[in-house]
Amino acid sequence: MNKIEQFNAYRAMMNERLMAAPNNKIMKRIYSLDTLTYEDGALDARTKEMLGLVASMVLRCDDCIAYHLQKCFELGLTTEEIMEIFGVANLVGGTIVIPHTRRALEFWETLRENR
Repeated sequence: MNKIEQFNAYRAMMNERLMAAPNNKIMKRIYSLDTLTYEDGALDARTKEMLGLVASMVLRCDDCIAYHLQKCFELGLTTEEIMEIFGVANLVGGTIVIPHTRRALEFWETLRENR
């Protein structure tokens, strides 16, 4: 199982467990809001995913970075666009974002290799 498959399998398994938990109305609403947020609106889904990727990098959340990279890949972003997004994230977030950028690039390359 490659890195992408592991990420997706773990994410799906744990999301299922979270959604099955009793008295979980808040988490269900947060997940619903997250889904609705990234739909086309005044900004298209592609732009929103790029914004989500920058925010995730600045917040240094590797799981979120991988999720948004996968969505960006599905939406047809190019490596050149991803590299510019990385640049924005590092400018805004500072050099502490560099280790996350390395892992993000590795994940992006894995996505491209497994088309």
